[in-house]
Amino acid sequence: MSFSPSSVSSASSPSSPWWELLRVSALFSVPGDLLAGAAAAGARPGRRTLLATGSSLCLYEAGMALNDWADRDTDAVERPGRPIPSGRITPAAALGAAAGLTGAGLALAAAAGRPSLVTATALAATVWAYDLHLKNTPAGPLAMACARALDVLQGAGSVAPAGSVRGRRGLRGLGKGWGRAIGKALPSAALLGTHTFAVTTVSRHEAQGSSPALPLAALGVVAVVGGVVGGVGRVRGSSGFDSTGGTGSALPKRHTRPLLPKATALLYIGTAARPFFHAALNPSPYLLQRAVGSGIRAMIPLQAALAARVGAPGTGAAVLALVPAARRLSRKVSPT
Repeated sequence: MSFSPSSVSSASSPSSPWWELLRVSALFSVPGDLLAGAAAAGARPGRRTLLATGSSLCLYEAGMALNDWADRDTDAVERPGRPIPSGRITPAAALGAAAGLTGAGLALAAAAGRPSLVTATALAATVWAYDLHLKNTPAGPLAMACARALDVLQGAGSVAPAGSVRGRRGLRGLGKGWGRAIGKALPSAALLGTHTFAVTTVSRHEAQGSSPALPLAALGVVAVVGGVVGGVGRVRGSSGFDSTGGTGSALPKRHTRPLLPKATALLYIGTAARPFFHAALNPSPYLLQRAVGSGIRAMIPLQAALAARVGAPGTGAAVLALVPAARRLSRKVSPT
């Protein structure tokens, strides 16, 4: 499992068991993390952001494969239709896919530059620690929140000035430009991490059911996060980054228009709030699973709102364009 909670079998059979194992419909929730991080850092995404996005997609899918490998004994009892217990995919193949995708993700991050490799290494370690140990401990939701936050910081690091990472070794070699980019993206990372924490907490009970308190608490988190993101945007000026080294050009100085952040924040609240409310009224496994799936899909308008609130409406609109595709594919392959 990576970046999003996953434990219940898919609603319908996909054309390939690998689609189900990797939960491909949830992939659409990943690119917006990096685009929101780049926007928060103050620069347009470039070639390095594209490579970093490929890295995060690989690590996401690595976590999905590793999740089912780690849960194969439990799934044999609770979810025998999943690809591994049903015999459609062998445990060795799932573990091999997780290892191969992790290696591919780190290789893409290395091609994107030292900042991306540092963040991707931390992200990969978080994913493996979660799936192999932390998932069923009280630290599980926090680990998932950290994974999403690191994904946003991955996007911010991908637009840090290339000159800040040359000719030195270690973390000091990343330079002040990388530190500034990460610092600017921390609020966005924290907001997305908070949402992930709430969704993951609910997901831990989606197979057995829970009390109304959990979905109600998640509903409260959605309202708070949506209210913060939908507030009037701050003034954001040029970051001083330039387009040399493929880092992306600086965004022009502007006042964030409040309309798009508010509209996307309302879309985020609307996507997540109603299913959580229904789950609070009847916290059955079916309604909890639907609420978790909606919480994952709600990350896309949340990412769009995070980009728009820092003065990147074009980036926000591009992220928002992923919503229809995510919705259509989720009807074939459940994101949970």
